[in-house]
Amino acid sequence: MLNNAGDYLGQRVTLHDITERKAAEEEIRRLAHFDPLTMLPNRRLLFDRLEHAMKNSERNQQYGGLIMLDLDQFKKLNDTLGHEMGDKLLLQVGHRLRDSLREVDTVARLGGDEFVLIIEGLGSHETMAASRAEQIAEKIRDALARPYCLDMQQEDEHLYTASIGLTLFRGQHTSMENLLKQADVALYQSKDAGRNRVRFFSPAMQAHIEERAQLENALRLGFARKEFLLYYQPQVNQYGQTTGAEALLRWQSPERGMVSPAQFIPLAEEMGLILELGEWVLHTACQQLKAWEAHPQFARLELAVNVSARQFHQPDFVESVQRCLQSSGANPARLKLELTESIVLENLDMVVERMQQLGALGIRFALDDFGTGYSSLSYLSRLPLDQLKIDQSFTRQLVQDSATSAIVKAILAMSRALGLQVIAEGVETLVQRDFLESQGCYAYQGYLFGKPMPISHWEQDQA
Repeated sequence: MLNNAGDYLGQRVTLHDITERKAAEEEIRRLAHFDPLTMLPNRRLLFDRLEHAMKNSERNQQYGGLIMLDLDQFKKLNDTLGHEMGDKLLLQVGHRLRDSLREVDTVARLGGDEFVLIIEGLGSHETMAASRAEQIAEKIRDALARPYCLDMQQEDEHLYTASIGLTLFRGQHTSMENLLKQADVALYQSKDAGRNRVRFFSPAMQAHIEERAQLENALRLGFARKEFLLYYQPQVNQYGQTTGAEALLRWQSPERGMVSPAQFIPLAEEMGLILELGEWVLHTACQQLKAWEAHPQFARLELAVNVSARQFHQPDFVESVQRCLQSSGANPARLKLELTESIVLENLDMVVERMQQLGALGIRFALDDFGTGYSSLSYLSRLPLDQLKIDQSFTRQLVQDSATSAIVKAILAMSRALGLQVIAEGVETLVQRDFLESQGCYAYQGYLFGKPMPISHWEQDQA
């Protein structure tokens, strides 16, 4: 701005200029601290408020609660109805969360369908605070489970649920990062329990997570160090003659000793290591089949190999089996692949096609753990199976439990109608074996005939 003499006096600041500047500053603040879709606090503001809540908790010695949740099957919603509908759902979820809490509490969106809530003033006694926090979490779970109307024109109602994890804090003894980690651990416990549940973090849960991380690392190292081996358990006919064996994966760890398959196989599946392990098992089993051909007493034996769902559904699974057979020179007719019901139910048409491709090579198939899942004549009649395997949980209860005996009789009758062979696993007593034979089951596997053992011991035992 200039005076009458032409001197510069400075810039005139109008009310309009001040308003625009304040609006710009407010927009910058909003973008920096709030989620643009829901207008809830973002991660940055969440950490500020959590730090403040922890300081308040330190000062007044009151417990606070940290809740983490995400929506069950949210990805499926986005994939089927589109991201616009997904955004509408997130907006409604944000409103319901905000309505479920007090003004002093915080609802933040971390991203995607993940929300974090801070609840203050739960009381000075841990048990009471935990009870109140759980009540609030259950209230939230119920609120989110009510129907949603995502399209006002169609007026269709949609149902969605949430998995919720929560943890307590008092003071600043635990870092904010660890608190979030604890809530996240509890959240995944909720998912593992079946979703649409509330789960509370505990030190025991944390210890389990740390042990899991250590086991994951040991599992990777174990595979690299070739600590895995195959044990073999004989399969026999009604005359007690060995007809084959099942190859069972074992892990002999120098630090942990013999690790239970129930402990490491589910973890290997989650890690994706099951693919490499599965290929190694197939390759080793085929090599063993080829080695048996040089010994007359073993040359006609079959070898059963378990296949995981993840392994079977790999696009190149058929080619992988072919490579193992070709590189080893094993006879495909001596190889039997054991599949579980979870494999065949996932994509029945694809499974049938893949089994037919492998069957054309001469490979045979058994359905493992039969009777423990969703056994159905509708899919059994379509699958090119050769054998059903009665689960050991049924075998153990034979004779003792009339209902179990009736189930086994029904399985055997159904198998005869479908033209399928049957083998019973877990046979430990002559009473069990005799009952099975009386009902038309002529193949057995279990401790009565031999425990799983390394190949050197197994061959000595069978010689």
